[in-house]
Amino acid sequence: MGKKRALISVSNKEGIVELAKELVQLGFEIVSTGGTKQALKDGGVPVIGISDVTGFPEILEGRVKTLHPKIHGGLLAKYDDTSHQSQLAENEIEKIELVCVNLYPFKETISKPGVTPEDAIENIDIGGPAMLRASAKNHQYITVLVDPADYQQVIEEYKTQNETTLETRRRLAAKVFRHTAAYDALIAEYMTNLAGEEQPEKMTVTYELKQSLRYGENPHQKAAFYQKPLGSAFSVAAAEQLHGKELSYNNINDANAALQIVKEFSEPAAVAVKHMNPCGVGAGKDIFDAFGKSFEADPVSIFGGIIALNREVDGETARKLYEIFLEIIIAPSFSEEALEILTAKKNLRLLKVSFDGEASKENTLSSIEGGLLVQEQDTFGFDEAEISVPTKREPTEAEWEALKLGWKVVKHVKSNAIVVANKDMTLGIGAGQMNRVGAAKIALEQAGSKADGAALASDAFFPMDDTVEAAAKAGITAIIQPGGSVRDADSIKKADEYGIAMVFTGVRHFKH
Repeated sequence: MGKKRALISVSNKEGIVELAKELVQLGFEIVSTGGTKQALKDGGVPVIGISDVTGFPEILEGRVKTLHPKIHGGLLAKYDDTSHQSQLAENEIEKIELVCVNLYPFKETISKPGVTPEDAIENIDIGGPAMLRASAKNHQYITVLVDPADYQQVIEEYKTQNETTLETRRRLAAKVFRHTAAYDALIAEYMTNLAGEEQPEKMTVTYELKQSLRYGENPHQKAAFYQKPLGSAFSVAAAEQLHGKELSYNNINDANAALQIVKEFSEPAAVAVKHMNPCGVGAGKDIFDAFGKSFEADPVSIFGGIIALNREVDGETARKLYEIFLEIIIAPSFSEEALEILTAKKNLRLLKVSFDGEASKENTLSSIEGGLLVQEQDTFGFDEAEISVPTKREPTEAEWEALKLGWKVVKHVKSNAIVVANKDMTLGIGAGQMNRVGAAKIALEQAGSKADGAALASDAFFPMDDTVEAAAKAGITAIIQPGGSVRDADSIKKADEYGIAMVFTGVRHFKH
């Protein structure tokens, strides 16, 4: 049946001429299509056109060229099956021993601003996935390449043993099916969004390995970090690490939590996070002022924490940051002076994040054993809430500002959650308690005397008036909560007893 045959058709031309030349040296004849065929010819590689193999022209603007029995027969035949071999001979079909294919750039196409559905759909590859899946299915006999990173190993195996090992072919086949599954997942997501489907009957997602991690939450747990293709630019996954050690599993989780909080603020703001909860949040006239307040909010817990800032870190702020042991500093940029100061700490991680993507509303995915929970992000803002004041006293202007800050932060604190705040910083945070008054006691105890005249924010309604009682005794003068309890009247009455202004938002912010 002649020479060994390789079929090459790639959109990513990296290293393709060199691969083809090596294959020719190893006794392969090369079959190719369209742009790849021209690139190989220009590179001095002898090449057979696909139409010369099929006896049929490429038609419909190249939509149909490889979907032909002369190709797929050569890809799917079992080499050790005499019936298959006789059918190949009968139909004058040559076996194809090696396939190198990668697909139309669908991801790159839909990432372009203003891409039309017509452009996107035209870049859905049909023949490529068919060839890849056929070859991968038949990996008992066929070597299939989809990634330039694998070219060299295949060439080395051919040079040393005149074939590839089954182990290599199986590994490459598995990569092919991951490749085509990811490709189809992106198409499925695009088409689902185009069709306006909100809860499709099947959920297909794909992520790309960004980083192997040393371990997970604890040293005995294996872990890795994956990035969503075309995901939000406003993310740890898309951050540029300017300095410091590799991020750990816990670093990534905490950094994400810090970013989600800091994006609540349009004014200069700084957020300190420990174990997924904010420990100090400050807003100010500039970033130095904001960081000073976030530090003052809890100078103990910030030790070993993560700081996110929503303005460039300047030299003055960097000097203040330098004084504290921190794991990570996240900001939209760092001045040259700030970098000089902060990079003197070898292990301090500096992450530059694009704040241009802060309006992103990607769904959040939470895995459970045997399943996946999917929900919209909680992006509900104060301006969207149906605000009402059920108490006799309305908040003062300063109290409104404090209530708003507390409300921005409390939705990012693990439930049950209580935040005590003034107009520009948190004073006490109670997180993750089994009852609401317990969370309030922690927040109020942390605030201490600063609770006098401050505001208190709750992520959910008060089932009893005990939280209002505790707040009043600590000196709280304004409270913001969703309302909606069957016993709201008790809490309103208690607030009125102490002259507290209470605001209902109608919106709960549970976070588990």
